Order: sequence, then C-alpha cells, then structure tokens
Amino acid sequence: MSGLDPIETFRQEAQELLEQIEQGLLDLARRPGDRALIDTIFRGLHTLKGSGAMFGFDALAAFTHHCETAFDRVRKGEVPASPSLVSAVLAAQDHMRALAEGSPVVEGAGEALLADLQAAIDGGEAAPVAAPAEPGMNTFRIRFSLPADALINGARPLPLLDELRDLGDARVRVITDDVPPLAQLIPAECRLAWEVLLTTKHERDAIDDVFIFVIDEMTLEVEDLTAVAVEPEVDAPAAAAAAVHEDVPVAANAPAEAGRAASKSGDTVRVPAERLDEMMDRVGELVIAQSRLKQLAASSSDVALRAVAEEIERLAGEMRDTMMVVRMVPIAQLFGRFRRLIHDLERDTGKQIELSTEGETTELDKTVIERLADPLIHLIRNSADHGLEGAEQRAAAGKPTVGKIMLAARQSGAEVVITITDDGRGVDRDRVRAKAEENGLIQPGQVLNDNELLQLIFAPGFSTAAAITNLSGRGVGMDVVKKTIEGLRGSIEISSTPGEGSVVSLRIPLTLAIIDGLLIRVGSGRYVIPLSTVEECVELTPVQDLRSTGRSLITLRDELVPFIRLREQFMTGTQPDPHQKIVVVATGQDRVGLVVDQILGDHQTVIKPMSAFHQDVGAFSGATIMGDGGVALILDIAALVSLGQRHDAQIRAAG
Repeated sequence: MSGLDPIETFRQEAQELLEQIEQGLLDLARRPGDRALIDTIFRGLHTLKGSGAMFGFDALAAFTHHCETAFDRVRKGEVPASPSLVSAVLAAQDHMRALAEGSPVVEGAGEALLADLQAAIDGGEAAPVAAPAEPGMNTFRIRFSLPADALINGARPLPLLDELRDLGDARVRVITDDVPPLAQLIPAECRLAWEVLLTTKHERDAIDDVFIFVIDEMTLEVEDLTAVAVEPEVDAPAAAAAAVHEDVPVAANAPAEAGRAASKSGDTVRVPAERLDEMMDRVGELVIAQSRLKQLAASSSDVALRAVAEEIERLAGEMRDTMMVVRMVPIAQLFGRFRRLIHDLERDTGKQIELSTEGETTELDKTVIERLADPLIHLIRNSADHGLEGAEQRAAAGKPTVGKIMLAARQSGAEVVITITDDGRGVDRDRVRAKAEENGLIQPGQVLNDNELLQLIFAPGFSTAAAITNLSGRGVGMDVVKKTIEGLRGSIEISSTPGEGSVVSLRIPLTLAIIDGLLIRVGSGRYVIPLSTVEECVELTPVQDLRSTGRSLITLRDELVPFIRLREQFMTGTQPDPHQKIVVVATGQDRVGLVVDQILGDHQTVIKPMSAFHQDVGAFSGATIMGDGGVALILDIAALVSLGQRHDAQIRAAG
C-alpha cells in the first residue's frame, strides 16, 4: 500500500485551513472588533499562502497573498473589518478553495474578486481609525534542516526562507556540514541546513506558522535573542557569524520540541475515506462468510466446529461494531457548513436570520452525512426564502425582526432524527391547495387531511412561490429532497402551524452498510425486514384471515391496524401456510402489518445495491447474500406501505 500523496495531503490541510478561515470570517461578521479573530484569520491566510507556494500551488499563493495583505491592514487598524470586506474575503475564499482543489475557474474571476476586495478596502479607509502603535522588534536565531527525502516529497526550502524574509530582516547562512563527498552525493537528497538571524516585529508564533506543514518531519531550533539586546549599531553579519559559533542552549529548543512532541503524540490518524469503504466491504464479506459457517455448523454434529463457529460469530460481530464506530463522524461537521449558507441567504433575501444548532455531537455514518448535505441546503434555503417573513412583516405580526432557523439532531434507536425548524409564517394551506388544483395534482374540492395536503409539497414541479428567484420558485427540489432521503432508507415529514412556523423532520438510518434484519419467508422466497422498523409479531389465525378478507384490518389491543398480504403483493401464486404471521412495522406516523408465511429469525444483513435493471422496483431497497449463497431481498417498508395503500385504494374504487 503506497503512502499518502503529498499534494493530496496539502489539499486536505488546505481545506481545513479554509474552513477555519471561513468560520473566523463568519464570527467576525458578528464581532467585527474581535482582535483574536482577526489574528486567527490572518494566520490562516498567511499559512495557506506559504504552504501553497511550498507545494507548487503558485496561483493559490499569489491570490492568497492579496487577501493576506488586505487583512494585514485590518490587523494594523488601517481599515475596519467592514461587512463588505468580510463578504469580499469570503467570496475570495471560495476561489482559493477551487484553486486548492484544482477545479477549473472562470477566466478573470480572480481579478474580479480582487477588485471587489480592493473596493471594500477603499470604502473602509474613510472610517476613522487610531494610528497603530509601533511594535517592539524581536530577534531570533533559527536553525532548521529538512529530512533527506524532503525534495522527493515536494517540500522546498526556498519558499520557507522567503517566508522568513517576509517577516523582517533575515540574514541567511547555509550549513553544509552534512553534505557528503561528491562521489557519494545523491542529488535528490536534501543534506543542507540553514541558519537565519531574523529581526522582526512579529512574535515567535509567526515563525512556527512558517514551518507548520513540515514541522513533524524536520528539525527546528529557534532561539529568542531579544533578551540579549542586539544593539542597532552592531553589524548584523558579524552578529550572525558570532551566533553561528555559539553553543545552542538546550532550553532554547524546548518550544519547538514540545510542539513536535505534541503533534506526534496526537491520538488521531488521517485515513482516506476510500480505505474505510474498502474495510467496510471486507467486513461485509466476513459477515457473509461467518453466516455460511454458522449454517454449516448448525447442520453438523462436530462440537469443535460449532465452537469455532460461535467464536467467529463473536469476533465478526465485534469487528462490525468497531467498523461502524470508525465510520461515524459528528454531525457538527455537516451543521458547520450552513453558517456560511445563512450568511449568504441574509445577503440574498435581505432578511435577518439567526441560525442555532442542537445535538452537534450526534454521530452518523460518514457516507450518510455526505449525502445529506444537498437536501439540507435545499430545506434551509426554503425556510429562509418561503418560511421566514421580512423584518417589517415580522414586526407587524408581533415577532422579533430576526427570524430563527434551528437545526437539531438526536439519535432515536437505529435512526437519527434531524429537524429543521423556523419561526416564520408557516405553510399557506389555501395556496398549496390552489396550486395543486391548478397543476392537476388533485381534483377541485377533493377532500384531503392535513398531512396529505402538506405531502403535495413534495410533488415534482410543485412550487407556491409567486416569482422565480435565484433561491426558489422553479418547483425543482423538494421532490428531489424526498427522493434523496428515501434513497438513504430514510423518511421526511413536515408539520406547520400558520403564523408560527414549520418543522421538517428527517429520519435517517445510522448506517447504510450493515443492518440487523428480520428474515421472513413468503411463498418460496426469503426477504429481510429492517429490524429497526419492526414493532411486534403476532399470529394471523385462519378465523382472523377469513374475517378480514376484503378489509385488510385486524384489531390489536383495541386498535385497528391495516395489513398487507405480501403473498398477494409479490404475486407468488402459492397457497398460504396454515399458520401465517403478521409482522407489525412502523414507518413515520403509519403502523402497518405485513402478512408473511414464516418468520425465520434475525439476520445480520450486509446490504448490496440492486442492479441497475431492478433499481426501479420500489418495494425493495437492496439485497443481501445468505449463508447458503442464496439471495434475499430487503424490503423498503415506506415504499411497500405506499404501494399497499394504493392497491387498497384501487380495490375500493373498483367497488
């Protein structure tokens, strides 16, 4: 297995830096005078510029240099961190992200962004600012060397020296003590070291920032000579020469050594996502093999074989649980992206919006989180554009002028429930009905309950927007949101109170890879019901079966529960078993029974996607391989219930 690509490593670290810069800018928009935030953003830009140049991303480094220069003026108090400046740097940050990822950029886009940035700076210069106090000067002696394979891995010493020169007056000396004789010299190996006498107004942190991307592998010694008071009239080269021959105190190395130690002792490891996917596939194969072994052992009288099968079953279960935990990431990673979205929506809608979050520590499979991003963006945009009123309308309604959107997550069994709540005007039922009738989705005057009416929002092409804007109005989105959520084996519900706001709830399974299932038989086929949806199992007696013919209802503890005969649904053409069972499942607000011929027991289910030919078969969400090599289809409960309801409606309509 090959090591990590240095360029890819830089890209990952650049993304983290850009994320840090973006969060800092969003905070600065709320607290424009926060000095710590300004320093953090400046350091982030400075580090991104330096590391970009070091890894050959010259366009990124050159572009970031202008943003860094602009923020340096903010740092010095020459211009304020105005909203226009923050917005300009946020837009520039998007351009930096594209450059770091190697994505194509529109020709001239960089120049236009820099023009906006300059305009924001020029606009801010009229503001009265206090003259900055002249900082004291510091002198450092810096000695560093790179590992022998640094050049091969893409690290270059020259940008590091340029970075140090940018900090102040730098006198550089090359140390060639480790350079071998010419006959033994390998050109690709780095055997040089450097010593720099730096006089600067910056603090020690700025020097550490220069080496932040190579600090783990290199040797670095930094000695603060400020205390020994380098006199201005002292000849700098002479001082440097003298400094070279001094013994370096051990104590001077402590900060750098401590930094490296802290970095190396970190308890996290960066692993490419595709490797986790590969590991998950292997665990899935292991679970299938273990299931086959268990079946063989069950039919054998060999005690030793049974013991081994039980041990393998235990180990496979522990491996599966461990792998599940490894793939789990906090949903805060997802929620954090939406702060920028809210910032942009405030600008686009002219509304004041406050975003709050809850349950950010809730964990979800990383694949699920990646696929949730787009649906949530759409729902938040809808809340901001359709849901929240403008400031004047809110004031007239007796509400605070700032609209609120809350994102919340919580775990509920094997699912995570994510809610998007706003305190806006709520869904206008009359408008939804009128649009639905206009589009032919319902007949004029057709009786619908409130839930059925709200579900019309998810119809393809449905929109109640009066005008098409860059945010909404084209009727494209909510049907895609629902399809995406159902593709994750999840469900979406909406509730709304006129004048008080709306709540959209997403129920998402924790993982898409392996689930616990209930194995059943219908006719000669075997199927898996996700165990998370199963509430209880009861027997359908011949008397009940006969009595319920045509009604598809049974009474469970004084409650009528509709049921679906899977044998009829799947058109097996077989006679029912004499002792049929009903598996009661829950999907959203619905509670439905599924009539099966036999319940075979629990089954650890490795989900395999359906083939392209079978993807449109709505009643199934996937397939799994059994221990005997056979295939069992996994039931899509929500789709199956919907099919059953349509089937019953057709029967009722036919009389």
